[in-house]
Amino acid sequence: MKMLLSEYIASYVKRLPISAQAVKYVCAGGTAEIVKLGVLYLLTEFVHLYYLASAVYAFLVAVTVSFVLQKYWTFGDRGHEQAHMQAGIYLALHVTNLALNTALLYAFVTYLHFWYLFSQVVISLLLAIVVFFINRHFIFRGSALR
Repeated sequence: MKMLLSEYIASYVKRLPISAQAVKYVCAGGTAEIVKLGVLYLLTEFVHLYYLASAVYAFLVAVTVSFVLQKYWTFGDRGHEQAHMQAGIYLALHVTNLALNTALLYAFVTYLHFWYLFSQVVISLLLAIVVFFINRHFIFRGSALR
C-alpha cells in the first residue's frame, strides 16, 4: 500500500521528540513578535513616544509575553518556585540575543555585503534554533521532555 507524502511526513514528525515543542516555540515566538510590533505602533503613533523609546517598551512587553508562553505552554513548566530566576535568565538571554543579532546583522551587511532583510531572516533563524535549545536544556530543563 502506497503512503502519501503528507502521511509519511506526519508519521516522521510524530516520531521526533521535539517537534511539538518546536511548533509551539515558533507559535509563541510569533505571537510575541506580533505583540512587540503592536506595542511599538501604539506607543509611537498614539502615545507619541519617540520610536526608539517605544521599541524598548515593546521589547520588554514582548519578552514578558514570550516568557509566559514558552514557560507554561511550550515547555509545560508549571512550577513557580524557580520562575523569578528563570525570568531573569530569560531576559538576560534575550538582551544578549538582541546584541548578538545587531552585531551579526552589521557584519553580514557591512562585510559580507548581504541584503539586510535576507541577513535578518538568516540570523533570526539561527538564533531562534540556539535559543530554543538553551530554553529546552537550561532554562526550562525540568519540563523539557514532557
